[in-house]
Amino acid sequence: MRRGTLLLLLVAAPAGAESVVATRTIRAQEVIAADAVRLDPRVVSGAADALGAAIGRESLVAVYAGQPVMTAQLTEPALVERNQLVELVYEHAGLRIVTEGRAMSRGAAGDRIRVMNLASRSLLVGTIGPGGRIDVSPE
Repeated sequence: MRRGTLLLLLVAAPAGAESVVATRTIRAQEVIAADAVRLDPRVVSGAADALGAAIGRESLVAVYAGQPVMTAQLTEPALVERNQLVELVYEHAGLRIVTEGRAMSRGAAGDRIRVMNLASRSLLVGTIGPGGRIDVSPE
C-alpha cells in the first residue's frame, strides 16, 4: 500500500511545478510589471507557470493579490487606445497616402479596428501595425 501512495504523490505533484500569482491588485487592461507577480509553489490548472509568460502582457480582467494569473486572461498589450490620434497608411499599386485618423477602439498589433479619416470624416477598417500605425490598404 505504501508503494502505491508514493507513486500517486509523485504523479500528482511534478517537481519544480509552480504558478504565477499576483502580489498586488492588477487592474483590467494593465500591463503586468515584474513587481506585480511572483511564483508560488502550488500548481493551478490554467495558470501561467513562468514569470516570463505574464510580465509584459496585458490583463483582460482584474486579478487580486494572491490569485493565480490565468493564461486565458492575458493578451498582448494594446498599442492603440480608443480616440487616439493615429497615422493611417494606404498603399496600393505604387501609390502611398499617409494621413491622420482617430481610432474608434483599442487594440494590439495585428488587430483590425475601425478608424476615422480626419480629413474626409469617413470610417475605415485597418490593421494595427508596429508602433500603432494603421494600414488601411485593400487586401
